[in-house]
Amino acid sequence: MTDSVLYETEGAVATITLNRPASLNSFNEDMRADLAAATAQAREDRAIRTVILTGAGRCFSAGADLKAGFKTGAEVEQILNNEYRPSLADIAEMEKPVISAINGFAAGIGLSYALVCDLSVMGESAFLLSPFSSIGLIPDGGSTWLLARAMGHVNAYEMAVENERMPAVRCKELGLVNKITADDELMATAREWATRLTGKAPLALARTKKMMRQAPTLSYADAISAEAALQCLCFDSADCKEGITAFLEKREPHFTGS
Repeated sequence: MTDSVLYETEGAVATITLNRPASLNSFNEDMRADLAAATAQAREDRAIRTVILTGAGRCFSAGADLKAGFKTGAEVEQILNNEYRPSLADIAEMEKPVISAINGFAAGIGLSYALVCDLSVMGESAFLLSPFSSIGLIPDGGSTWLLARAMGHVNAYEMAVENERMPAVRCKELGLVNKITADDELMATAREWATRLTGKAPLALARTKKMMRQAPTLSYADAISAEAALQCLCFDSADCKEGITAFLEKREPHFTGS
């Protein structure tokens, strides 16, 4: 790894920071590779229970570094599938909650990374932007899916084709983010949230995440069955026994992820 992505841990929380502030954390080859390595590390580290993704400096990410240049559409397709997709998939699929702490703005494929996270907190002056159609492109990095799922076809299409900044308050109204906080309290808010989640039962969080991600592809009846199968696994876990015992004994539970 280069220093284009920082990976830091505090207790059971890992913080991944996009770290090209002079270039507004725009993605070049090094940063794509470093982020994939960082998300894989967070995914595999059993000591980590919650992950924060944020950007250094003035913004979360301006998207792809267009100054790096691309030769052909086929090259762009290869980069999206082979260099961006691994880290995006890690965030979506790892058995841990990932919180995006959105500072400044998230644009282009930076928007995809902000929205693919399970939870999000946004600075009050921050905004989201999908600028693709203004340069003859379509939203990528899964952002068509993410936007349409969060706020419906009409609002998602408008955001994609109008290329207007969406301020934090509007993002929260449309369900794109969970919380808005003062800009200078963004990371403290994200860390407090992440730390609080480390006290929850890891298996329950992982299986809830799995169901929430899977649910839109299932019928209602199939969702009930899928929940029942996962509930069976949860009920037989040591953490479930600990949770019920702690509730009856009126004390805080101590979950181990087993």
